[in-house]
Amino acid sequence: MTTSIKDVAQLAGVSVATVSRVLGNGPVSAALRAKVEAAVAQSGYRPNLSARRLRSQHTHTIGLIVSDIRNPFFTAVSRAVEDVAYQSGMRVILCNTDENPDKEAMYLRLMQEERVSGVIFAATRATAEALDVAGLGFPVVMIDRAGPSARCDAVLLDNRAAAAQLVEHLLGAGYRRIGGLFGNTSSTGAERHAGFVAMAAAGLSAAARFVAPSAEAARAEAAGWLREADAPEALIASNGLLLLGAVKAVREAGVAVPGQLALAGFDNDSWTELADPGMTVIEQPVDEIGRAAMEMLLERLQQPGRPLRKVVLAGRLVARGSSQARR
Repeated sequence: MTTSIKDVAQLAGVSVATVSRVLGNGPVSAALRAKVEAAVAQSGYRPNLSARRLRSQHTHTIGLIVSDIRNPFFTAVSRAVEDVAYQSGMRVILCNTDENPDKEAMYLRLMQEERVSGVIFAATRATAEALDVAGLGFPVVMIDRAGPSARCDAVLLDNRAAAAQLVEHLLGAGYRRIGGLFGNTSSTGAERHAGFVAMAAAGLSAAARFVAPSAEAARAEAAGWLREADAPEALIASNGLLLLGAVKAVREAGVAVPGQLALAGFDNDSWTELADPGMTVIEQPVDEIGRAAMEMLLERLQQPGRPLRKVVLAGRLVARGSSQARR
């Protein structure tokens, strides 16, 4: 038989209201709390979370909606979000969208149905630009990407500056014909492309290709590009998956790195250091991004009317053998 809250109250020798206060973290004495918690453990009682959600506007649950959990960047950010959520007594519902606006819309509806307290969201450019935060019924903190008309808090990398830093590094190493592979679904790819173009505005070649944000799409595009007569002598990839795809294409083609082609990209994933040669990358402060987003969401829940805030963090250039200076 299912144990009810009345059974717990009877076992503890207290009222149902007292049990409710203990379960809801309400004001009770330490002795009463200990007595009720012991009765809960002895009876095996499990609260009806659905009923509690219907009665409360605060479910102690947040949604984390990311574009691709296979991307180590989002794996690391998710871990940081969960760490802060756990320390704050919050639970996390994790959703993966595959950069699909239809899945994003579906998961936002799910968050409404689950009556979450708030959502941390890595949205596609189309969804970010059209998002009606006021109509959702919960606050949203954008991570990694945010559209120009975003109406919510955000934690982002300074993408333009980071891409410009990569181009500047390659120029300093003696490379002049620099190409770029950029994701075609998010504001991140567009912002990194803007930084890439700005640094190449001095009359140097700055060819760019936009691809689906996957290693396979990058591999196919890079493989074809390397066969062209005006193939680049240095290539920048705008995220870790695109860089991985470019490395696969280079190895399949037998192109020497950095002798025939220099490579650089984003995300200091573990494989980038182990590759031969090591990959030059912009390291993102992934732990800081996740923690800042969760802390910002908690602040928004405590102070719903405070002004919107955008935190822009700097990346760190990690120079390795893949961009070694030309002889």
